[in-house]
Amino acid sequence: MIEISYTITNKNILLTIKDNGNGIPENLREKIFEPNFTTKSSGTGLGLAFVKNSIENAGGKVWFETRLGHGTTFYFSLPPAQV
Repeated sequence: MIEISYTITNKNILLTIKDNGNGIPENLREKIFEPNFTTKSSGTGLGLAFVKNSIENAGGKVWFETRLGHGTTFYFSLPPAQV
């Protein structure tokens, strides 16, 4: 199951994506945002690296919390658009 939510304030927009999967093993946590890192048999492993780079270039932050056997939550914080 995947749960997606967001919060909008004057200071930022916080997008939260939570799953109820197995969680990320400790030995993989430092590599999760590295280019070409994947645990799949196919794919390039560029997705999370690209997302993190894009959000940080826009002045935002990306991080995650994980618990083995319970799942992982990714957080994407962005500053509001300047109009």
